[in-house]
Amino acid sequence: MRATSFAAAALLVAMAGCAGCAGNQGSQPQTGDTRFVPGDGKVTMFQAADRKAAPAVEGETLDGGTASLAAHRGKVVVINFWASWCAPCRAEAPVLKEISAAKKADGVVFLGIDFKDRKADALAFERGHKPGYPSIFDQPGKVALSFQGTVPPAAIPSTLIIDRQGRIAARALGAVTYSDLMNAVTRVGDER
Repeated sequence: MRATSFAAAALLVAMAGCAGCAGNQGSQPQTGDTRFVPGDGKVTMFQAADRKAAPAVEGETLDGGTASLAAHRGKVVVINFWASWCAPCRAEAPVLKEISAAKKADGVVFLGIDFKDRKADALAFERGHKPGYPSIFDQPGKVALSFQGTVPPAAIPSTLIIDRQGRIAARALGAVTYSDLMNAVTRVGDER
């Protein structure tokens, strides 16, 4: 019986030691962190009459430029909230890159919002994934907070589709799939 208790205690110590194995980010939510809101990645479409206007989105991009939602008024814009420490964000990055490239000719614009991240880690993420679109560096999460009520501030990754009138047309909490996001972007893009 004592051997079993000792083995269980040793296992708990080992598990506690590995709790930060996925990365030692000071701002990285850990399993059980109530600030982290996981999602299933399913896209929820909003009827045109029920759509809310998107808040102002602007800021300095990771490459030192500036980006804003207002600069793309009249276009469909896909906004993706991500962080380098987020495993689902890494998993969905190729999907976002592929759809962004495929829909660019249709005038669809993608904009990333990197939040609760370290800039050096975010830049490394972008170098590795080469998304093909800019990301605003929003370490304190001010942009994410401006979407409160539509996107929980700790839901990461999250993706929003903004229609040509600047309204939130669709939302996905969690990593999106290619078919779900492509279908939603196409639907919003086909609206007139």
